[in-house]
Amino acid sequence: MKNYHFCRSSHDEVMYRSEADLIIGFNYLVYAALETDSKLLADGFLSTHHHCITRTDSPELLVKRHRYAYTRYFNAKYHRRGSLGEKRYFLLELDGLYHTQTAFSYVLRQGLHHGLTATPFEYKHCSVNSYFRKELGKTDNTTIIDNEKRHQFLPRNVIIPTEFRMDKNGLLLREDVIDTSYVESVYVSPRNFLYQMNRITDEKIIKEQQDENSLPPITISSIEKGVPDFNPQKVFIQEAGRVNHNLMTDIELCHIIDDIILPRRFFKNEQEASIYLLSKEKRASIGASIWEECHNRNPRNSMFSGKIVTESQLKRCLVI
Repeated sequence: MKNYHFCRSSHDEVMYRSEADLIIGFNYLVYAALETDSKLLADGFLSTHHHCITRTDSPELLVKRHRYAYTRYFNAKYHRRGSLGEKRYFLLELDGLYHTQTAFSYVLRQGLHHGLTATPFEYKHCSVNSYFRKELGKTDNTTIIDNEKRHQFLPRNVIIPTEFRMDKNGLLLREDVIDTSYVESVYVSPRNFLYQMNRITDEKIIKEQQDENSLPPITISSIEKGVPDFNPQKVFIQEAGRVNHNLMTDIELCHIIDDIILPRRFFKNEQEASIYLLSKEKRASIGASIWEECHNRNPRNSMFSGKIVTESQLKRCLVI
């Protein structure tokens, strides 16, 4: 088996509209890994894309299985048709200690690099908290659901090993699923792991890879290539932990659209509420009203609580 990093992204619409979608997305990745005899090493899921590092003989098949299963789920839930995300995806074979370690660190620091959290460990939709758990004092107090309830969060007729525990929200625990021993061997020690998670991106990271082999070095620009609204220059600000809490996340905006605006204005049945069932004109009108309310002079009286929504964010969350 070889180590691969892959990233799937979407420019025109959000791939994961809710916390539940992010959970299902990871669960289906586990299912795809089991189908292809692959080992998951690291992952990071965000609204517009997800990263994964895996040991496998069939990286293309792994991506294909996950894409198919998750698209079926997403289309059924949101009354949508067609493929989801870009047809092409970023795939890179990893070779060498520093090359591999750099890829791990970028994937595990997704929350930090995208300005969602002040530290990598604060972002819960990635595997960063799965390694060196004992040494870093990670407690095991998660509420686990019974095996007979697991089918609610998995594809039909899917059999997941019982040693893969599932929490009350339906998430398969990453520390059970991920090959943590392999990743820990790459970092060697918990102290080095902490150092790499808090390290400021600099030229030394590139030089370490260049001294190791002739492969093109992994950089923040290359590993996030094709990800919408990503600005590499902001990484240096965000790596210092300067999170702008006034920025609304895609998940927060989709929650307002899907769970508040749509049922209130367009659908009597909340189960049938979907942005994909509205015309482009109606979606645009929602966008206009959101934009106006976000610039309301009395933000305390707004459901947006004074948070900033960008134009590109509105377009992908409203699929316009």
